[in-house]
Amino acid sequence: MKIRKATQQDASGIAKVHVDSWRTTYKNIVPDAFLDSLNYENRTKLWKQNVHKMIVFVAEMDDGEIVGFSTGGQEREGKFDGYDGELYAIYILQDYQGRGIGRKLVEPVVDELVRNGINSMLVWVLEGNGAKHFYEKLGGEKIDTADITIGGAELKETAYGWQDLSRLQKEV
Repeated sequence: MKIRKATQQDASGIAKVHVDSWRTTYKNIVPDAFLDSLNYENRTKLWKQNVHKMIVFVAEMDDGEIVGFSTGGQEREGKFDGYDGELYAIYILQDYQGRGIGRKLVEPVVDELVRNGINSMLVWVLEGNGAKHFYEKLGGEKIDTADITIGGAELKETAYGWQDLSRLQKEV
């Protein structure tokens, strides 16, 4: 398995991970109707655009199958003093979770942020998502909560943050 920067040709593989991991990760959190509405075609179009707009990395198996991805960049809301970067998303197919791929996908996003002069970062996690423990193990501290609507359901999410990415670079 290798971690590498995504290309436009990876869009369909990223879309498959995106849709499939949402359906497993957010089952019983996000309404089933919303999860059922997700499709590979629309997500492929989205990721063909995103790989040019954002920092995107993929976890690729030796046979070329993409089993995970991560993406990040500047913090999008601009309301968190001391947190200039953001890990926008990290998703791994359920069968490949718990193998250290998450840490390997966080690392290049953090490295890219630091190269671009961004030395702090946050990530938003839906309440009920077990990934919060992953971010806590990496030293993420709860910095805020917010309400979000997905598929008509009112949900809560928590922001975890790292004020010093050099410390996080030592963890991943």
